[in-house]
Amino acid sequence: MTITEKISQGKAYLGIEFGSTRIKATLIDDTFAPVAGGSHEWENRLENGYWTYSLDDIRAGLQACFADLKKDVTGKYGITLTTTGSIGISAMMHGYMAFDADDKLLVPFRTWRNTTTEKAASELTALFGFNIPQRWSIAHLYQAILDKEPHTGSIAHITTLAAYIHYLLTGKRVIGVGDASGMFPITDGGYDEDMIGKFTEAAASHGFTQDIRKILPEVLSAGENAGTLTEEGAKFLDPSGDLKAGIPLCPPEGDAGTGMAATNAVLPKTGNISAGTSIFSMLVLEKPIKGVYPEIDIVTTPDGAPVAMVHCNNCCSELDAWVKLFDEFAKLSGHEMKRYEIYDLLYNNSLKGDADCGGVVSYNYLSGEPVTGVADGRPMYFREPDSSMNLANFFRAQIYSSFAALCSGMDILFEKERVTADQFTGHGGLFKTKGVAQQYLADALRTPVSVMQTAGEGGSWGIALLAAYMVCANGKTLPEWLESCVFTDMEKSTLKPEKNGSDGFTGFMKRYNAGLAAEKMLGDA
Repeated sequence: MTITEKISQGKAYLGIEFGSTRIKATLIDDTFAPVAGGSHEWENRLENGYWTYSLDDIRAGLQACFADLKKDVTGKYGITLTTTGSIGISAMMHGYMAFDADDKLLVPFRTWRNTTTEKAASELTALFGFNIPQRWSIAHLYQAILDKEPHTGSIAHITTLAAYIHYLLTGKRVIGVGDASGMFPITDGGYDEDMIGKFTEAAASHGFTQDIRKILPEVLSAGENAGTLTEEGAKFLDPSGDLKAGIPLCPPEGDAGTGMAATNAVLPKTGNISAGTSIFSMLVLEKPIKGVYPEIDIVTTPDGAPVAMVHCNNCCSELDAWVKLFDEFAKLSGHEMKRYEIYDLLYNNSLKGDADCGGVVSYNYLSGEPVTGVADGRPMYFREPDSSMNLANFFRAQIYSSFAALCSGMDILFEKERVTADQFTGHGGLFKTKGVAQQYLADALRTPVSVMQTAGEGGSWGIALLAAYMVCANGKTLPEWLESCVFTDMEKSTLKPEKNGSDGFTGFMKRYNAGLAAEKMLGDA
């Protein structure tokens, strides 16, 4: 059967993911390989002290992305996309979308990037004996309650971006367990009942009387049917009217869950690192960790297994800004280059730098970074007077900086909890230049790091896989299905840590940690 026939007969599966800077759609066939794609670039805005995207941004972005996918399908196969075997929706995790009983958004969407809930997160962590990060939905809700924001009395539902889009398409208020674990702590596949009780009592003492159980969306696990595309949902996704209703949807997931699916990191001691605008690591645990650490989130895989997550707000944005600067210089010099060529040139040249960056240190903090205790971020760079300042060391420091905060959190797992990892799999923009950031990260974590040939596909491919799993599981668990049906012959490269690189990164981190006091002071200025 040709790909054209597969698409026409609904034997292709669609995943759409809302990233921080790009909405991406990936269509896969029944071999689970990408056959078409679409995208739309967008950007968050800082409004009234909150990082946000408007509902118009969300609506227009989704429709533009799907239209781009349709265009790609028509261009490659000469047909109009009218149906798929299933659909999955994913988005950046956490954040806060609060609606009243008439589905009116009560305050602008507060994204994961906001660090405005320190008091709420601290109080809930103490109350639960379980780390509640600032970006989690329950922290945003509790902070609004503590601040006596007028909208809290009208809240009927709170949700994540992925679950909101899913609701628009299906009319179902449901959420995948992985995404749910960024809203409220999960135990045995559902919201932790003991913590629900504690939250209810604490919130009531501040005048919040709504039932949190009814406000949160229903939790579903990977493989469960999460509803079907309604007539209204089909027109919302594809205003042209070509797309037919009735397509089944899998549970909506967060970008952490789709990253695990896209890297086959769902078994204990396997992990993945997603590196884009933000960066996070996921390590599936053999057993629960003993301590409670503000740097470590406990979330779940898309099928509910416990995961230790280190999430950092900042990754590639500052690095990208420097690449644009060099792009501008290249144009001024009369030697214009394609952007990817500049990335490759700078990345590969960084390999010539010193393993410790020669005394050059960089901070990529465009926003606050809770993992390192920085409330308000400011990009910063410094070097020692006798440092070896050259382009290789400078840009190597930029790459190191993109995952330095992450490594600070991972050190807690490795050193305090004695957690071990067999390997990590990297995906996202940081790894597009072959073998550079991958080697640096292996050195930093002192653990092998693999990158698959699908590293650039990222979460939209991951949620497409979860959509396909719902239809094609044939009784297999998610780990069994991924291993036997998707990743059997997947090409990947694995780099092991090198002692010189590991020692060099340790030296870089000593300077990095020593300079954090100046970073914090600059943020307060």
